[in-house]
Amino acid sequence: MKEIKKWKIIGTEYLIRRPWLTARRDHVRLPSGVENKEYYILEYPEWVNVIAITKDGKFLMERQYRHGIQDVRFEICAGVCETGEDPMIAAKRELLEETGYAGGEWRHFMSVCANAGSMTNWSHTFVAEGVEPVDVQNLEDTEDITIHLMTKQEVYDLLKGGHFAQALMVAPLWRYFAENGVE
Repeated sequence: MKEIKKWKIIGTEYLIRRPWLTARRDHVRLPSGVENKEYYILEYPEWVNVIAITKDGKFLMERQYRHGIQDVRFEICAGVCETGEDPMIAAKRELLEETGYAGGEWRHFMSVCANAGSMTNWSHTFVAEGVEPVDVQNLEDTEDITIHLMTKQEVYDLLKGGHFAQALMVAPLWRYFAENGVE
């Protein structure tokens, strides 16, 4: 099998550095010697998702407006890791803040990249089984989230019907159902 080598970064220029968006232009040299003076990279913090299931087997789903697509959709709990924060800790924090639920048995389920060609971060998904309400939602000023308890079949039907828009949530949900079935 042919060895694939890394590209060499000749130079980097940051175009924007904001809390939610950092973009840079890299000047790179490929192993073949070809140079690309304008390879654009978006730097993001790590992201987390939670497939949360209550003690009685209900899936904890969220519904909120997403301005990028200007639509309201169903989602699983998700958020951003703070600098240096362990993804599992971030996932537990996000679930509590967005839903008021906590506890249960947690496990790392999968990690995927949104776009490995031009984005630097990973999205880590956790499964939390046996969560229960322990507090009220503690939403940020920019969040407007409603909580919905759904059966496994209801979530599967929404997934099959295309009612989830976020690919980084759709991928782990499809894997979950592939491994655990619908019934």
